[in-house]
Amino acid sequence: MNAIEVKHVYKKIGEFQLRDLSFSLEQGTVMGFIGQNGAGKSTTIKCILNLLKITTGEISVFGKNHIQHEVKMKEDIGVVFDELHIPDGLTSIDLNKFYGNVYKNWDSTYFFDLLEQLDVSKYTKVKDLSRGMKMKLSLALALSHHPKLLILDEPTSGLDPIVRDEVLDMLLAFMEDESHSILFSSHITSDLEKIADTVTFIHKGEIVFSESKDVLLYDYGLWKGTAAQATEIPEHAILGKRKSAFGLELLVKRTLVSPAFTLEKPTIDDVMVFFVKGA
Repeated sequence: MNAIEVKHVYKKIGEFQLRDLSFSLEQGTVMGFIGQNGAGKSTTIKCILNLLKITTGEISVFGKNHIQHEVKMKEDIGVVFDELHIPDGLTSIDLNKFYGNVYKNWDSTYFFDLLEQLDVSKYTKVKDLSRGMKMKLSLALALSHHPKLLILDEPTSGLDPIVRDEVLDMLLAFMEDESHSILFSSHITSDLEKIADTVTFIHKGEIVFSESKDVLLYDYGLWKGTAAQATEIPEHAILGKRKSAFGLELLVKRTLVSPAFTLEKPTIDDVMVFFVKGA
């Protein structure tokens, strides 16, 4: 079963639109959702959560329509946005009471255990927490009703490396249950390289690729050389080209290139740049 399935979704907001968006997140996996600012990541997430109404298309969560089964769906989803959208005069004790009235499966004991584990004060008002503490509180809130699916919109943006590492550890612990899934939107692709199983790249409202992370990192190769040397690379093996200070850089399919050529392992950032800017 797919945790999320998006089929031929269109959504127009002013001059921007999602165009024929289709991808799926398999249950038990982590999908990295990448793209430039304004590419449509947050819009897509809001459409999945029915915070924005899609124009046409279909979205299902755990095999059920995201509108017809919205209340049940949201019981099974934990959401973390890049900002904590709650009244800043509340403490974690206040939030525990509020969330306990919202979610049937709210687990106060687990919530306070998480706060202790993450060193987040129960008594400090949200407005007095650092950005890192707010993000850890946000994750604790998202996890404490025992969701099956986490949807994360830039959760590690602006965090220092130590806090980011704590956040990633929490996500890895969540994924120890094989029925759990994560849709993880992030600009920090090094985080995705640590935990993602698949990577979906959106650009200007369209899906460029949705691919296994291992395919991107191990089946693709980065070649560097002069323009003259580049003529020896089969044209059908080249996925993208760009000029560099040393001549040319090519993104290629490893299986279509002779072992005689030295290829570097690309990063997710490299692959993004080549698909957007590579000729």
